[in-house]
Amino acid sequence: MADKQAAGVYVFEVEAKPPMGSVLYKEHLKLTDKSHIAEFAGYLMPLWYSSISEEHTAVRQHAGVFDCTHMGAIEVSGDEAEPFLNAVTTNKVEGMRLGAAQYGYILDAGGNVLDDIIVYRRGADRFMVVVNASNEPKIKAYLAAADKYFTAENAETAEKKQNKFFVKNWREVVSIRDMRDTSPGAPGDCRVDIALQGPASLEVLRKLTDDQLVVQRMGTLKSFTFFEAKLAGIDCIISRTGYTGAKVCFELFVHPDFASKMWWRLLDEGKELGVVPCGLGARDSLRIEAGLPLYGHELDGPYNISPFEAGYGWAVKLDKEFFIGKAAMEKIAKSFDMKVARIELPGEKGVRPVRQGDGVIIDRVCVGWVLSCANTGERQVALVYVEKDKATEGNSVGVYYLARSDSQRSKGRKQAVERGERLEADVWGKVVSRFEKF
Repeated sequence: MADKQAAGVYVFEVEAKPPMGSVLYKEHLKLTDKSHIAEFAGYLMPLWYSSISEEHTAVRQHAGVFDCTHMGAIEVSGDEAEPFLNAVTTNKVEGMRLGAAQYGYILDAGGNVLDDIIVYRRGADRFMVVVNASNEPKIKAYLAAADKYFTAENAETAEKKQNKFFVKNWREVVSIRDMRDTSPGAPGDCRVDIALQGPASLEVLRKLTDDQLVVQRMGTLKSFTFFEAKLAGIDCIISRTGYTGAKVCFELFVHPDFASKMWWRLLDEGKELGVVPCGLGARDSLRIEAGLPLYGHELDGPYNISPFEAGYGWAVKLDKEFFIGKAAMEKIAKSFDMKVARIELPGEKGVRPVRQGDGVIIDRVCVGWVLSCANTGERQVALVYVEKDKATEGNSVGVYYLARSDSQRSKGRKQAVERGERLEADVWGKVVSRFEKF
């Protein structure tokens, strides 16, 4: 297990609160039993409606609608919004085109991943930053006090570089607000996310407007771009992004007051096309099958996995003059010896599922650990953290099951395994391509 970088670690204490329903919570209760609702990232969310496998298949063959209203949406605006975001994120915000979306990371000064994010450029000095629900309070607090964390990387050196961020008091030229805040006095432009994913998605959206210019733009919209228009009479940010690996995918950012209306319009118009509501279970199995990381599993988490190890080094622009965490990233880029890989294993009836923490075995030696796993048909797909030189596509790979019960422990089954430990695998598969294409 990797240690946290000694310097510049950002520590945030999460305030304990009872879980709350998402914006669409009442709509979920109309579609599924309350026993299918569970706490996730501080929210009560549906795990499934019909079954995880049915919803997974529907997205791959038709389309699925996902409640993503729990995701955080933060507006960063003002004269210095661009240089501010360029300094607090790893990708190049400077020069982003209007209507572009960009994947990247927010790090602390020690190079530890605080969250993976998507930045949307809505104007010359206006951006939307979408963050994971579990990390939203942390990221809002971090951005609100960012000047403290710049100094952790030596403000004097940064000033010598004449980084634009240091020229002015950023609080006077940058505004940060929660775009989900609908309290009295809050700005009217509030947004929450509903995702529509799968090959039938575009056909569904075409049913929500008579404006042929909007239809044309949706049809030609490229991945990680967006535009703003009305669908079903609702102001929308229409984005070609998603978290399922689907080639045809959209996320619709609407005002919370209209989220329920949009939810039902998508389901009603998509019903004859095989579109179904999808819960967290299918969202997880789809992203694992596609090879997409989840914060706390394939990013940061118990192994402190970096973007380079996760397979996203391209989103860390080391040629930028400055960003928080750059010095640590430069060291990691040169020295990392572990990486995230994707493996396939048997998954037919009678085969025990692998779980997080199970040992990954090559040549009877533990070379890493399982991070996430999902059953898709008669196969299991797992994302694993393994020695970099062992992650070659086609390599035979085994998994050692950790003890699941006291009985198994009493019979000698291990509760944890270490890298380099000699073990016999319980199930065998192979390393496959890092990302799946659909």
